Formats: sequence, structure tokens, C-alpha cells
Amino acid sequence: MQAYYDCRRNKRNTNSARQFEQAMETNLLDLHDELLAGTYQPGRSICFVVTRPKAREVWAADFRDRIVHHLLYNQIGAGIESTFIADSCACIPGRGTLYAAKRLEAKVRSATQNWARPCHYLKADLANFFVAIDKRVLDRQLRRLIDEPWWRRLALQILWHDPRENVSMRCPIHLLNRVPQHKRLTAQPAHLGLPIGNLSSQFFANVYLNALDQFAKHELKARHYIRYVDDFVLLHESPQQLNAWLAEIEAFLPTLGARLNPTKTILQPVARGVDFVGQVIKPWRRTTRRKTVAEAQRRIAAAPDDELLATANSYFGLLGQATSSRHDRAQLARLLLRRGHTVNAALTQTYRKRGDT
Repeated sequence: MQAYYDCRRNKRNTNSARQFEQAMETNLLDLHDELLAGTYQPGRSICFVVTRPKAREVWAADFRDRIVHHLLYNQIGAGIESTFIADSCACIPGRGTLYAAKRLEAKVRSATQNWARPCHYLKADLANFFVAIDKRVLDRQLRRLIDEPWWRRLALQILWHDPRENVSMRCPIHLLNRVPQHKRLTAQPAHLGLPIGNLSSQFFANVYLNALDQFAKHELKARHYIRYVDDFVLLHESPQQLNAWLAEIEAFLPTLGARLNPTKTILQPVARGVDFVGQVIKPWRRTTRRKTVAEAQRRIAAAPDDELLATANSYFGLLGQATSSRHDRAQLARLLLRRGHTVNAALTQTYRKRGDT
């Protein structure tokens, strides 16, 4: 029941959720019996393409399968996540983008002694991360981490389920063609790739890269290291040391079946600003990435009236996470005022037009 309630949060308007809720108690009991009897089999997935911030495939599991994902995570998630380092972020309660930005800012201030000393940063990410995850490596990790045979068996069943075998394609071919071939799960061999869009995939990805986190902290002895999904940053006063760490990381990653994206590896002084999780850490302030601000302005200018309120307030919340955001929020406020909406004095919220219901 708890997994069901967790699963339906923000999902009650989907067709599969509505169909499940029509006979919720019966469906839950049937699912419970299948799991206990060992006859549970994942159902059909839906594949579609999202285009922001870039085109990528999303694989949405059936509602009853998402309940099973929540069930597994509720049982084993907290115990496994307690073994993660504090600088492993994303898809962990309390460790979202704001946590990551604040933590990196604190690390920068520590490494530079409050911006009094020069320091450099190395930022990198993994190539084609989700579709390149090696399930064979992840299988070994899960077997080592999950002691109870029943939960281990369920985790491995979810891991090795191939959504391509039973899928409903819900996107036009021209959108699917916008996803590069090397970033498509459909183009990978069976032992590679996790479907983007499932709670289990997010959790498994953190388990997979915990090995990199432990390597950085305990083998490299990197004091200032942080990771958000597949993006990670290391800080050090010496660029030579960062280059040495980069070489060691490049040598370590093949043991996971992973590699760096060479076009996204950056080494430069932190004084130029560290772009991470949508924010840029600069001396004495955090600002929102310029691309994000431009996208917010574009979407608010073009949003239909019935979507404008939700879109604008969402962006006000996002921009408000930066410590230096008043100018950016003022730009959004001017756009909203021109469209007839009011904005509060703190520039944190907009309201419906007078007379709207």
C-alpha cells in the first residue's frame, strides 16, 4: 500500500494509473500474490521522446510495475544509500540540485579559503551514461549489497527486464529520429543500458557510480569531490594534481564499463565560475545558468494563458534557488506584467489575472 501511495503521487492522471485505481484493492492483492508466488512479470512500457533540454528517449513502465519499483526502493534504498558518500547527489531524499549547488559552493569556499587563494576545478561527465551502464557490473554490485534472497531476486529481475521486448511507441518517427543513435536504448546490446524514466533506473545508477565515488574519496584521497548523476567536480589548488587524477579516473572507469565524454571535460580556475547543476558558483554568489534564464524568458513569453501561471511560478522557484537572482526574476516579472499578470513585491510568485477563475 505504501508503495502504491508513493507511486501515484503526481501520476494519478495517467491512463495506466486510472485503470489500476478502478479496482485498486483487487489489483494490489493480485500483484501481492504474484510477487509472493514468484510469478510476477513486468508489463508493457511506453516509449516517448522529450525534447528539453535535448532530445532523449523516455521509457515509462506500466503503473503496476512502478509500484514494484517503489516497493523495492522502500525496502532496500535507505540501507544501500547509507553506504554512499555525502557528496553523492541526485535521486536521494534531501540531495537534489539545491543541495548539490550549496555543497559545491561550500567546498569552493573551503578550498579557496573564502576566495582568498587561487584554486582550480576539474569537471567531467560520462559518455552516454544511462544507455552505456553495464548491467553485468551492476548485477555483481547488487548481489553484494542485498543480503536477503527474495529482494535480491526481485532487484535482478527488474535490472535484467528488457523494456524493448514489450513496448508501445508513443512518439512520431521524426521526434525519435532526433535522438542520436548512440543515445538510444534501442540501439544497445541487451547487457547495456537502463531505461530513463523509472525510479529503479535512478537508484541503480547511483549504486553503479558509488564505485567511482569511493575511488575518488579513498583511492585518490580527493578532499573536494562531488557528483550529481554522471557529472562530477574535483577541486585542488594544483592543476597538475587535477590532471593526474583525471588520468587515474580514465584508467579506473573501464572496470565499470564506462568512459568519460572528452568534449565535456573542463579544467580551469574556479574564479571563472563553476557551472554545475544549472547554477554557476562565482566569488560570493551563485547565479542561474544563462541558458536556463533565456529558456525561462522564452517559455513565459510563449506559454498559453492556461499554462502561464504554473510555468512562471515554477521558474520563480527555480531561479530563487540561486543566491543572486533578483535581476533574473525581475526580467520574468516584466514579461508577466506585460501579459496582464501581477507579481508580488519579493518577485517570487505571480497570480491569476483579475477576473480569471
